Amino acid sequence: MKVIVGLGNPGKNYEKTRHNVGFLVLDELKKTLELPDFKEEKKFKSAISLNKKVVLLKPLTFMNNSGEAVLSFLNYYKLKPEDLIVVHDDIDLKLGSAKINFGQGAAGHKGVLSIISCLGTNNFWRARVGILTSPEKEETEKFVLANFSKEEIAIIKEVIKNIVCKIENSLDKGYLKTTLTIEDSNLTNKKDES
Repeated sequence: MKVIVGLGNPGKNYEKTRHNVGFLVLDELKKTLELPDFKEEKKFKSAISLNKKVVLLKPLTFMNNSGEAVLSFLNYYKLKPEDLIVVHDDIDLKLGSAKINFGQGAAGHKGVLSIISCLGTNNFWRARVGILTSPEKEETEKFVLANFSKEEIAIIKEVIKNIVCKIENSLDKGYLKTTLTIEDSNLTNKKDES
């Protein structure tokens, strides 16, 4: 079973913010995979949608404590970190781009850092969705908690479609084999991870 975790913050105030890209990807995956509606599971501090093959998990702990929800779910079902795909925003990647990598550090992302800290390893997949719109530095917290503009939403929707397509294909094969790079919403496979 694969566990796909989308990182974000719960509540209406955060729904359309850049920091909630992980939740947006999971919403699209749910539709594509025809999974049931998300249901809150208090024992896992998460909203969950699943079938026999895949679990979509939205931690409801707020971003910086995402690891608590992920650890409790993996422990309960005796799953390995290698079965995990974490989807999150990345301020170091340009808007319109994305990368899927295995076994990397948090690079300053507090939600990912929480997961690495709780699991004691970075041996899991990460789908990083670029949100950087300008090389000019803005206060990070203010920027990631701001809503996407209409123009940005159109770009993000294209990237999400590509990520969902890649994850869906990997679920059919039973594993993620390649590192994925999306540049300006064009899908290209880079190196083989096997």
